[in-house]
This record gives sequence, C-alpha cells and structure tokens, in this order.
Amino acid sequence: MPSNANAQTPAITVAEFEQLLQTHHPFSALLGAEVLEIGVGTATLLLPDDAAHKRLGGIVAGPMLMGLADLALYAAIVGATGNAEAVTASLSINFLRKTPPGGVLAHARVLKTGRTCAGDVTLVPAVGGEPVAQVISTWGLPTPRKA
Repeated sequence: MPSNANAQTPAITVAEFEQLLQTHHPFSALLGAEVLEIGVGTATLLLPDDAAHKRLGGIVAGPMLMGLADLALYAAIVGATGNAEAVTASLSINFLRKTPPGGVLAHARVLKTGRTCAGDVTLVPAVGGEPVAQVISTWGLPTPRKA
C-alpha cells in the first residue's frame, strides 16, 4: 500500500485493523485490548482492567504494558502508511509509576515515516492521572509483498 502520511483519512479503519489482527496476529487477542481510534499516524487503545494482567501488588505487569504500547504504535503506523508488514525494530519503555486500579490507555503517535518509522506511546490510567509509562519505538517497513 502507498504511504498515506499526508492524507486526512487513515490508511486503515478500526474494523479493518481488528480484522488484520484476527487473521495475521491472533496472539494480540491475549491482551484483550480495545482499539478505540486510529488516525493518520495516531492510535488510542484501551487495556481493560483484568486480573490476568496484574502482578503482585495489583499493578499491571510490565509485559502487558509493553504489549499494549507495541500494538498501539503498530496501529498508528498502519494508519499512517498502510503497511501491515511493519515490524518492531526496537522498543524502550520507562516505567514512571505503578498503575492505579482500572484500565490503561495507550496514546501512540508516529514521529517519522520512511523505510523506518519512529514513534512514541504514552500510557495513562483510563480513570485519568499522570502517565504510568512512556515508550519510544522504531519500526522497519518492508516493501509489501505483491499479491
């Protein structure tokens, strides 16, 4: 798919992205994240409050937050570029504070597109408040295979 970075409409809808996850990334269902919005280079996802996501002390486990951030930035990248074959090249997370009770929102944005993409994700409590984590990630954008 061609780059869509300058267009006003995302290269993929929420429904199309959810279908993409079901058919090509079924492991993403383990998070149970809800895709709330996809824009051109932006996405917002919700990790619901679920006891299966928590570690000792009742806080959301780091791997759950990392998975949420990775999935959110994937949505933002596909929304910007239309390239569903994008792959994570690096992901760095800073845990800022423990998660309060409730779900966690991931606000992703693409900062650069090209052969590689870079972006960041801010993870905040769904009930509001200060961020619980901040993520920086780079992605490779392989040339899509021809059908």
